[in-house]
Amino acid sequence: MNIKIQEKLKTLPSKPGVYLFKNKAGKVLYLGKAKSLHSRVRSYFQKSRLFDPRLQSFIDKTTDFEFIVTDSDVEALILEANLIKKYKPRYNINLKDDKSYPYIRITAEDFPQVYPTRKVIRDGSTYFGPYTNVKDMRYALTTLKRLFAIRSCKYNLSDEVVAKKKVQLCLDYFIKKCKGPCQGLQSKEDYTQTIAKVREFLKGKTTNILSELQQQMHEFAAKQKFEEAAMIRDKIEALDKYRNTQKMVMDDHSERDFFAIAQEDDDACAVIFKIREGKIIGRVHYYLSDVLNSSAQMVLQHFVNQYYTNSDEIPSEIFLPFDLDDMATIEDWLSSRIDRRVKIIIPKVGDKRKLIEMCGKNAQYLLEELKLQKYKAWEYVPNNVRSLQRDLRLKNLPRYIECFDISNIQGKDPVASMVSFHDGRPKKNAYRRFIIKSKDSPDDFAMMREVIQRRYTRLLREKQKLPDLIVIDGGKGQLSSAIVVLEQLNLKNQPIIGLAKRLEEIFIPGYQDAQMLPKTSSSLKLLQHIRNEAHRFAITFHRERRKKRTLISSLEKIPGIATKRRDLLLKTFGSIKEMKKLTIQEIKERSKIPNALAQKIYDFLHHAD
Repeated sequence: MNIKIQEKLKTLPSKPGVYLFKNKAGKVLYLGKAKSLHSRVRSYFQKSRLFDPRLQSFIDKTTDFEFIVTDSDVEALILEANLIKKYKPRYNINLKDDKSYPYIRITAEDFPQVYPTRKVIRDGSTYFGPYTNVKDMRYALTTLKRLFAIRSCKYNLSDEVVAKKKVQLCLDYFIKKCKGPCQGLQSKEDYTQTIAKVREFLKGKTTNILSELQQQMHEFAAKQKFEEAAMIRDKIEALDKYRNTQKMVMDDHSERDFFAIAQEDDDACAVIFKIREGKIIGRVHYYLSDVLNSSAQMVLQHFVNQYYTNSDEIPSEIFLPFDLDDMATIEDWLSSRIDRRVKIIIPKVGDKRKLIEMCGKNAQYLLEELKLQKYKAWEYVPNNVRSLQRDLRLKNLPRYIECFDISNIQGKDPVASMVSFHDGRPKKNAYRRFIIKSKDSPDDFAMMREVIQRRYTRLLREKQKLPDLIVIDGGKGQLSSAIVVLEQLNLKNQPIIGLAKRLEEIFIPGYQDAQMLPKTSSSLKLLQHIRNEAHRFAITFHRERRKKRTLISSLEKIPGIATKRRDLLLKTFGSIKEMKKLTIQEIKERSKIPNALAQKIYDFLHHAD
């Protein structure tokens, strides 16, 4: 624990709020809420706390923390959920696919549109969902459009547009799927009433809609308007068919959500049954990751908070399989959002407990399905990787490949790159760059020895997995240099090849002559892709180094520029070319240097040979 953290711990208030742990780069590693910031945050740094590998991991990386004081526990709960969504901290429980599930959107207009979307824009529009089963959403939309006359056009039907009749009637009007609000043939009040029924339908409240349709059908029949009565009959049949797909589980008409969770290793699955008018109108499921060493209560509480942060539909009763730490706070928060009391209930026996258990079985089934998909994905190997194993006669599949390239100009600014490919695809967070330390003369062999030595000494020291194949960008000489180092490290059986650019020759240890692969083979194309990526990465780094050296050497020629000032100018402007474009005043303001020094720099850039 550094001095900065020690000093901050002394100033923590005993008030509710949210705390954020950060690493040396300023990135948020973990955040949480607390009823007392003083007690909660200090507990992470006490030696007497129970050992938790996950917790210890982010505490070791924490170099600073921030806190935000709130007026109540409810505000802290809301702020925590919003900040987790914003920062997505590495050590918080991660809700997968948060933005991939579709919603049904009712726009905030005089004549609202109703359509599916995956993008939530908080502009006053209403969203129903998310729908984890897209078929269910499409069926709901199809039924909805059969029941209600809603416009399908995307025009902005303002009062001016409607009054001037700028929009022409479309086919929907003539087949009676729209009442023509664009031409003023349907009033705003009538369309608003239709949208109100759409909202009720999407909430699962279909009983009143059915009763109203039946009444309309009888009235038309009594007036001998049989064509209109037949159209209403078709709507009733569509609604009945939709209602029959929903399973009746209760006799009353309360709005309820039932939650359950299944957890194994680092993954979890949360399932919600939505009960409206006694029927299950939908099953929503989410996968969560980074749950290792987290209790089921912690995972479920996190999920409930995140789910209702993103959902506009909150029922009167929420049923959970077990108690949570902050149930009263969650109840207050949800109640304040819908202006009526929300109750969280933990059923012990009876039908509601059975429904929780059924929800739990669904969660377990979906979690096992996720594990099976992961296993299949792990087992899957692309064809070009299998071809490479065959063509190079490798003992194991080269699923993990590392490739090295050297870049320098006559030994100046020498650098090396290492790119990593997993299952034939680049894994960019595993790329590495090396500044060559041992040589400043053009000796690619010695540079390659240095890089291989540094890379694999470290992997052995840290007991990390070695690659299935090492690719050296170069011919026999570079390959031999790398092999010498691997033998010194006692890695004699490590698969390694050299790839020469001129004729795409492949050099394999133990073979006198270069090997040639067909130019159309997928294995050669994979090797070329890897080699080109290593070259690109090395060249980019070399240019950065050269550009920085050029600027430094130029700035050092200016009298009065010390090392600190030079580094500041380097960071601010990036290049001599960029600085030449600026006036004296701009140089002074951007770098915050005295006017006399800005004048010196300007004169040097524009008059020095």
